[in-house]
Amino acid sequence: MIAQPASNFVRASQANREVVLDVRNLRIHYETPKGDVIAVNGISFQVYKGEIVGLVGESGCGKTTAAMGILQLVPSPGRILAGEILINGLDMLGLTGEELRERRWRELSLIPQGAMNSLNPVMRVRDQIGDAIITHEGQQPKDKLKARILELFALVGLPPRVYDLYPHELSGGMKQRACIAMAIALSPPVIIADEPTSALDVVVQRVVAQTLLDVKERLGVSMIMIGHDMGLQAQMVDRIIVMYAGNIVEVTPVFPAFHNPLHPYTQLLISSIPSIRERKPLKITTGLTHDLRNPPPGCSFQLRCPHVMDICKKTQPAMIEREPEHRVACYLYGKEEAKG
Repeated sequence: MIAQPASNFVRASQANREVVLDVRNLRIHYETPKGDVIAVNGISFQVYKGEIVGLVGESGCGKTTAAMGILQLVPSPGRILAGEILINGLDMLGLTGEELRERRWRELSLIPQGAMNSLNPVMRVRDQIGDAIITHEGQQPKDKLKARILELFALVGLPPRVYDLYPHELSGGMKQRACIAMAIALSPPVIIADEPTSALDVVVQRVVAQTLLDVKERLGVSMIMIGHDMGLQAQMVDRIIVMYAGNIVEVTPVFPAFHNPLHPYTQLLISSIPSIRERKPLKITTGLTHDLRNPPPGCSFQLRCPHVMDICKKTQPAMIEREPEHRVACYLYGKEEAKG
C-alpha cells in the first residue's frame, strides 16, 4: 500500500512556509573533448523547513550532480556555470573556499551513498565524528565530546560500543547510521541524502529509512532524498521532484505523484513499480536518452514520449501549475495550440 504523505505540511498554504533552501537556475556541465555534457540544465526548486523532498529519476538524469552542485563538490571536469544556491538567504555560490568550509556541516551536510567508501578505514568512528565537531567548534573537553558523540549514537540507534570501533567492524546498516550521525553532528538545517539505502538489503533499508524519519522529526531538519526507488520515496518524502536529462519535468506532493502523475515520464516511472496484488506486465520506457552534449530543440523527453506532438519538437515546455502545488512541464496540459 502506498503511504500517505510523510507529513501534513503539504496541505499548508505556501505563504506560511519558511524556505530554507532555494536553488535558482542551477547549470552544471561536464567538459569532454567532444563538447560539454549538460548534466543539470537550469533547474530551480525550493525546500521548506521540516520537509523531505524526493529528487528522483533514472540513472544519469542529473540528480546526484545537482546535489553535488548544491554542496559545491562537483568533481572535475564538471563545473557550475550559473545559478544561485540560497540557504536561509545566503548565496553559497558567492562564498570563498574557507567560507564554504565553515558553512558545510553547519548549514548543509551530506549523507553519502557508499558509507564504507566515505568512512576512513584507519580511524575509529568516534574520531571521525569528533574531527568534524572540533574542526568547526574548536577543542572541547574529552568527556564532553564523548557525551555528545554518544548522544548522536543514541539518536540514530547505534549502541555505545560503536564508540571504540573501526568502520570495518560495523555492519552495512550501522555504517550508514554512523554517516547519518556525522551529518547531524552540527545540527544543519538542510541534509542531502544521496541514495542512503541503495547498497543495503530490504530489511536494513527499512531500519535506515526509519532512522532518517526519526532524525527529521526530532531535529526538525529539512532533507533532500535522492533515489530511484519509488516505493521508498512513497513511504518517506513529502514532495517529489522528477528529473529527466538534467531538467525538472514535474514537482508534486507525494500522494498525487502516485495517484495522478501528470508527466508521461513520471507515469512510466510509477507504472514500472512491481505490484504484489496484481499480475501485470511491467511498463518499460523504450528508447534511449538523447546525447546530453547535443540536446534536441523542444521537450527533453520527446524521443521516448508516447504522446509526442509537433510542438514538443520545437519549444521547451514551461513549468505550469496544473493543480494546487502540482507543477508539470508538458504540452499535454495548458497549451491550446499543442492540442490542436
